[in-house]
Amino acid sequence: MSRTSRQKNRNIMAARRGPSLNLLLTGAVVLVAVLVIGGVLLVNRSGEEGAAPNEALFPVGAHTLSRVDGDKVTLVEFLDFQCPACASYYTNITKKLEQDYHGRITFVTRNFPLEMHPLAVPAARAAEAAAKQGRYAEMYHALYDNFDQWAVDGQSTSADVGRATTKFEEYATSLGLDLERFRADMASPEVQAAIDSDVADGTELGVSSTPTFFLNGEQFRPTGRTVADIDRELRAKIDAALAG
Repeated sequence: MSRTSRQKNRNIMAARRGPSLNLLLTGAVVLVAVLVIGGVLLVNRSGEEGAAPNEALFPVGAHTLSRVDGDKVTLVEFLDFQCPACASYYTNITKKLEQDYHGRITFVTRNFPLEMHPLAVPAARAAEAAAKQGRYAEMYHALYDNFDQWAVDGQSTSADVGRATTKFEEYATSLGLDLERFRADMASPEVQAAIDSDVADGTELGVSSTPTFFLNGEQFRPTGRTVADIDRELRAKIDAALAG
Protein backbone atom coordinates (compact mmCIF):
# COMPACT_ATOMS: atom_id res chain seq x y z
CA MET A 1 0.00 0.00 0.00
CA SER A 2 1.40 3.36 -0.95
CA ARG A 3 2.08 6.14 1.59
CA THR A 4 -0.77 8.13 0.09
CA SER A 5 -3.19 5.21 0.49
CA ARG A 6 -2.10 4.61 4.10
CA GLN A 7 -2.67 8.30 4.92
CA LYS A 8 -6.17 8.18 3.38
CA ASN A 9 -7.00 5.12 5.50
CA ARG A 10 -5.84 6.90 8.69
CA ASN A 11 -8.04 9.85 7.83
CA ILE A 12 -11.05 7.61 7.22
CA MET A 13 -10.54 5.78 10.54
CA ALA A 14 -10.16 9.05 12.43
CA ALA A 15 -13.39 10.30 10.94
CA ARG A 16 -15.18 7.10 12.00
CA ARG A 17 -13.79 7.31 15.55
CA GLY A 18 -15.04 10.92 15.91
CA PRO A 19 -13.27 13.89 17.47
CA SER A 20 -10.19 13.37 19.62
CA LEU A 21 -10.24 13.23 23.42
CA ASN A 22 -8.50 16.62 23.66
CA LEU A 23 -11.13 18.19 21.46
CA LEU A 24 -13.93 16.68 23.56
CA LEU A 25 -12.37 17.92 26.78
CA THR A 26 -11.92 21.40 25.35
CA GLY A 27 -15.54 21.45 24.23
CA ALA A 28 -16.73 20.31 27.65
CA VAL A 29 -14.78 23.08 29.38
CA VAL A 30 -16.25 25.69 27.06
CA LEU A 31 -19.76 24.33 27.60
CA VAL A 32 -19.39 24.40 31.39
CA ALA A 33 -18.10 27.96 31.25
CA VAL A 34 -21.04 29.04 29.12
CA LEU A 35 -23.51 27.37 31.47
CA VAL A 36 -21.91 28.92 34.55
CA ILE A 37 -21.80 32.41 33.07
CA GLY A 38 -25.31 32.04 31.77
CA GLY A 39 -26.50 30.81 35.15
CA VAL A 40 -24.91 33.76 36.92
CA LEU A 41 -26.55 36.19 34.52
CA LEU A 42 -29.89 34.44 34.93
CA VAL A 43 -29.67 34.55 38.72
CA ASN A 44 -28.69 38.21 38.70
CA ARG A 45 -31.48 39.09 36.30
CA SER A 46 -34.00 37.08 38.31
CA GLY A 47 -32.86 38.82 41.46
CA GLU A 48 -33.35 42.20 39.83
CA GLU A 49 -36.79 41.33 38.55
CA GLY A 50 -37.83 39.73 41.82
CA ALA A 51 -36.72 42.62 44.02
CA ALA A 52 -39.42 44.71 45.60
CA PRO A 53 -39.93 47.83 43.44
CA ASN A 54 -38.85 51.07 45.11
CA GLU A 55 -38.00 49.18 48.30
CA ALA A 56 -36.15 52.30 49.46
CA LEU A 57 -39.55 53.90 50.01
CA PHE A 58 -40.20 51.88 53.14
CA PRO A 59 -37.12 51.74 55.38
CA VAL A 60 -37.34 51.12 59.09
CA GLY A 61 -36.83 54.83 59.72
CA ALA A 62 -39.77 56.00 57.62
CA HIS A 63 -42.45 57.75 59.68
CA THR A 64 -45.95 56.37 59.42
CA LEU A 65 -48.70 58.85 60.20
CA SER A 66 -51.41 56.28 59.63
CA ARG A 67 -50.94 52.53 59.37
CA VAL A 68 -53.25 49.69 58.45
CA ASP A 69 -52.11 46.14 59.21
CA GLY A 70 -51.94 44.24 55.94
CA ASP A 71 -52.46 47.54 54.18
CA LYS A 72 -53.65 47.50 50.60
CA VAL A 73 -52.70 51.09 49.80
CA THR A 74 -49.58 52.95 50.88
CA LEU A 75 -49.04 56.63 50.17
CA VAL A 76 -45.50 57.99 50.65
CA GLU A 77 -44.67 61.69 50.64
CA PHE A 78 -41.18 63.15 50.32
CA LEU A 79 -41.50 66.56 51.93
CA ASP A 80 -39.68 69.72 52.94
CA PHE A 81 -41.05 71.35 56.08
CA GLN A 82 -40.22 74.88 54.85
CA CYS A 83 -41.57 74.33 51.34
CA PRO A 84 -44.60 76.59 50.67
CA ALA A 85 -46.02 74.04 48.25
CA CYS A 86 -45.75 71.31 50.90
CA ALA A 87 -47.50 73.58 53.39
CA SER A 88 -50.26 74.24 50.86
CA TYR A 89 -50.63 70.53 50.11
CA TYR A 90 -50.76 69.84 53.85
CA THR A 91 -53.52 72.38 54.45
CA ASN A 92 -55.60 71.48 51.41
CA ILE A 93 -54.80 67.83 50.69
CA THR A 94 -52.73 65.63 52.97
CA LYS A 95 -54.13 66.74 56.34
CA LYS A 96 -57.62 65.90 55.06
CA LEU A 97 -56.46 62.68 53.43
CA GLU A 98 -54.93 61.58 56.72
CA GLN A 99 -58.31 62.12 58.39
CA ASP A 100 -60.63 60.87 55.64
CA TYR A 101 -58.65 57.69 54.93
CA HIS A 102 -57.63 56.94 58.50
CA GLY A 103 -57.71 53.20 59.04
CA ARG A 104 -57.91 52.57 55.29
CA ILE A 105 -54.47 53.50 53.95
CA THR A 106 -50.93 53.68 55.26
CA PHE A 107 -49.50 57.20 55.00
CA VAL A 108 -45.71 57.52 55.24
CA THR A 109 -43.52 60.63 55.20
CA ARG A 110 -39.86 60.99 54.25
CA ASN A 111 -37.56 64.01 54.62
CA PHE A 112 -36.34 65.79 51.52
CA PRO A 113 -35.17 69.28 52.61
CA LEU A 114 -34.20 71.48 49.68
CA GLU A 115 -31.12 73.69 49.70
CA MET A 116 -33.21 76.76 48.81
CA HIS A 117 -34.95 76.54 52.20
CA PRO A 118 -32.48 77.41 54.99
CA LEU A 119 -34.72 76.20 57.81
CA ALA A 120 -35.78 72.94 56.17
CA VAL A 121 -33.02 70.88 57.78
CA PRO A 122 -33.50 72.36 61.29
CA ALA A 123 -37.24 71.66 60.98
CA ALA A 124 -36.55 68.08 59.85
CA ARG A 125 -34.21 67.74 62.83
CA ALA A 126 -37.01 68.91 65.13
CA ALA A 127 -39.39 66.33 63.68
CA GLU A 128 -36.80 63.55 63.95
CA ALA A 129 -35.93 64.59 67.51
CA ALA A 130 -39.62 64.43 68.44
CA ALA A 131 -39.76 60.99 66.84
CA LYS A 132 -37.07 59.83 69.29
CA GLN A 133 -39.67 60.43 72.01
CA GLY A 134 -42.52 58.89 70.04
CA ARG A 135 -44.14 62.17 68.99
CA TYR A 136 -43.27 62.51 65.32
CA ALA A 137 -46.84 62.89 64.08
CA GLU A 138 -47.55 65.60 66.62
CA MET A 139 -44.44 67.60 65.64
CA TYR A 140 -45.19 67.08 61.96
CA HIS A 141 -48.59 68.68 62.52
CA ALA A 142 -47.18 71.44 64.71
CA LEU A 143 -44.62 72.45 62.08
CA TYR A 144 -47.18 72.74 59.30
CA ASP A 145 -50.05 74.10 61.40
CA ASN A 146 -47.74 76.89 62.58
CA PHE A 147 -45.87 77.34 59.30
CA ASP A 148 -46.19 81.15 59.32
CA GLN A 149 -44.62 81.38 62.80
CA TRP A 150 -41.20 80.06 61.83
CA ALA A 151 -40.91 79.35 58.09
CA VAL A 152 -41.61 82.79 56.63
CA ASP A 153 -40.64 86.36 57.35
CA GLY A 154 -43.33 88.57 55.89
CA GLN A 155 -43.49 87.56 52.25
CA SER A 156 -40.03 86.00 52.23
CA THR A 157 -38.59 82.65 53.21
CA SER A 158 -37.10 82.99 56.68
CA ALA A 159 -33.48 82.20 57.44
CA ASP A 160 -33.75 83.02 61.15
CA VAL A 161 -32.50 79.82 62.78
CA GLY A 162 -32.70 81.29 66.27
CA ARG A 163 -36.35 82.24 65.99
CA ALA A 164 -37.23 78.90 64.39
CA THR A 165 -35.39 76.94 67.08
CA THR A 166 -37.26 78.82 69.78
CA LYS A 167 -40.54 77.90 68.12
CA PHE A 168 -39.52 74.27 67.74
CA GLU A 169 -38.75 74.12 71.45
CA GLU A 170 -42.10 75.71 72.24
CA TYR A 171 -43.83 73.00 70.21
CA ALA A 172 -41.76 70.32 71.93
CA THR A 173 -42.73 71.68 75.34
CA SER A 174 -46.41 71.83 74.42
CA LEU A 175 -46.19 68.18 73.32
CA GLY A 176 -44.77 67.20 76.70
CA LEU A 177 -41.33 66.26 75.41
CA ASP A 178 -38.21 66.17 77.54
CA LEU A 179 -36.73 69.47 76.32
CA GLU A 180 -33.11 68.70 77.18
CA ARG A 181 -33.30 65.39 75.37
CA PHE A 182 -35.05 67.09 72.47
CA ARG A 183 -32.22 69.61 72.17
CA ALA A 184 -29.58 66.88 72.35
CA ASP A 185 -31.35 64.77 69.73
CA MET A 186 -31.73 67.75 67.39
CA ALA A 187 -27.97 68.18 67.44
CA SER A 188 -27.14 64.48 67.21
CA PRO A 189 -25.39 62.82 64.27
CA GLU A 190 -27.99 60.04 64.43
CA VAL A 191 -30.83 62.44 63.62
CA GLN A 192 -28.86 64.02 60.78
CA ALA A 193 -28.04 60.56 59.44
CA ALA A 194 -31.77 59.74 59.30
CA ILE A 195 -32.41 62.88 57.24
CA ASP A 196 -29.46 62.16 54.96
CA SER A 197 -30.74 58.63 54.42
CA ASP A 198 -34.14 59.95 53.36
CA VAL A 199 -32.52 62.38 50.93
CA ALA A 200 -30.32 59.65 49.46
CA ASP A 201 -33.32 57.36 48.97
CA GLY A 202 -35.37 60.14 47.42
CA THR A 203 -32.57 61.07 45.06
CA GLU A 204 -32.21 57.43 44.01
CA LEU A 205 -35.94 57.33 43.29
CA GLY A 206 -35.72 60.45 41.12
CA VAL A 207 -37.20 62.93 43.59
CA SER A 208 -36.11 66.46 42.70
CA SER A 209 -38.85 68.65 44.15
CA THR A 210 -41.35 68.62 46.99
CA PRO A 211 -43.88 67.40 47.66
CA THR A 212 -43.40 64.17 45.71
CA PHE A 213 -45.81 61.29 46.28
CA PHE A 214 -45.62 57.57 45.58
CA LEU A 215 -48.82 55.54 45.64
CA ASN A 216 -48.09 51.83 46.07
CA GLY A 217 -44.57 52.44 44.79
CA GLU A 218 -45.62 54.37 41.68
CA GLN A 219 -44.89 58.07 41.51
CA PHE A 220 -48.00 60.23 41.46
CA ARG A 221 -47.70 62.78 38.65
CA PRO A 222 -50.67 65.14 38.88
CA THR A 223 -52.02 66.88 35.79
CA GLY A 224 -54.40 69.26 37.56
CA ARG A 225 -53.56 72.96 37.69
CA THR A 226 -55.12 73.76 41.06
CA VAL A 227 -54.71 72.21 44.48
CA ALA A 228 -58.39 71.18 44.35
CA ASP A 229 -57.83 69.43 41.02
CA ILE A 230 -54.80 67.59 42.38
CA ASP A 231 -56.73 66.60 45.50
CA ARG A 232 -59.51 65.06 43.39
CA GLU A 233 -56.97 63.32 41.17
CA LEU A 234 -55.07 61.81 44.09
CA ARG A 235 -58.25 60.70 45.83
CA ALA A 236 -59.45 59.05 42.64
CA LYS A 237 -56.22 57.05 42.44
CA ILE A 238 -56.42 56.07 46.09
CA ASP A 239 -60.05 54.99 45.71
CA ALA A 240 -59.18 52.96 42.62
CA ALA A 241 -56.34 51.26 44.49
CA LEU A 242 -58.61 50.48 47.43
CA ALA A 243 -61.22 49.01 45.10
CA GLY A 244 -58.72 47.01 43.08
